[in-house]
Amino acid sequence: MKFVAFLLIGIFVWLPVGVLPETAAKAKPARFSVTVEPALPVNGSPVLFRVKTDQALKSLAGTWLGHRVAFNFDLSNGEWYGFAGIDLATKAGRHALQLEGALTVGGRSAFTEFVTVRSAQYPSSRLRVARKFLDPDAETLERIKEEQAIKREVFRRVGSNRLWNGDFVAPVNNIVTEPFGVRRVFNGKLQSTHQGLDFRAALGTPVKAMNSGEVILAREMFFEGGLVVVDHGQGLLTMYLHLSEFKTAEGDRVAKGQVIAMSGATGRVTSEHLHVAVRWQGEYLDPGTLLTMKLP
Repeated sequence: MKFVAFLLIGIFVWLPVGVLPETAAKAKPARFSVTVEPALPVNGSPVLFRVKTDQALKSLAGTWLGHRVAFNFDLSNGEWYGFAGIDLATKAGRHALQLEGALTVGGRSAFTEFVTVRSAQYPSSRLRVARKFLDPDAETLERIKEEQAIKREVFRRVGSNRLWNGDFVAPVNNIVTEPFGVRRVFNGKLQSTHQGLDFRAALGTPVKAMNSGEVILAREMFFEGGLVVVDHGQGLLTMYLHLSEFKTAEGDRVAKGQVIAMSGATGRVTSEHLHVAVRWQGEYLDPGTLLTMKLP
């Protein structure tokens, strides 16, 4: 067997070559295994990336469709998981999830997983609303402009730490009356895409937080009516619209299933109902898909 000498404080120490100090050996790159939920994601869908490696990592970060994805470690199964989303405007095809992990033994490993996104077929609907919501006067336009500025400022303050825990729950136990992604034609003119989920909800129905988080907005808006926004951390928000009464205030911490408001018919509506939206890093995602996902 060959030997090599190391000088430690004036003393020669002989070690076999096969047991050189760990820091002298170059760390091997980690091998990555990635799974995606849902297995066949479409434009407008939330996604959960699960990552396993053959070497222990201190941290893991990702980039997906121009967004940074934060990953957390699940001790129960030894997987890293990161929540992300696919904008409605995303084209069908293969898109890169770029991963970079810091190894516990030192060094870094990178990996790219290509995820196939399919194109969803969203329907259209025709609605009639008061003319003021389609052709607002100068005073109303100024109010809308001010409210847009408020929302932009609030959304910039979204927290980086994960506040949600486990699966998301429905805000009311009622029937969905209009799904996500519907192209909405108001008074005969295409005006918008439905960026949320509508639930049948009689006036005064208790509305529950879909997961734990912090209330970052609770006030009356022109289009949204009574609006509550809950920050779940890492860029993930849930939004509750057309409310008749608030049961929480800005700055409150709320628990999953906690009553945060009462449903109503405020803002741009045709009848009383609850509109719920899910927003991730500025992109609106399908709440219906989120409610079917199994989350750590």
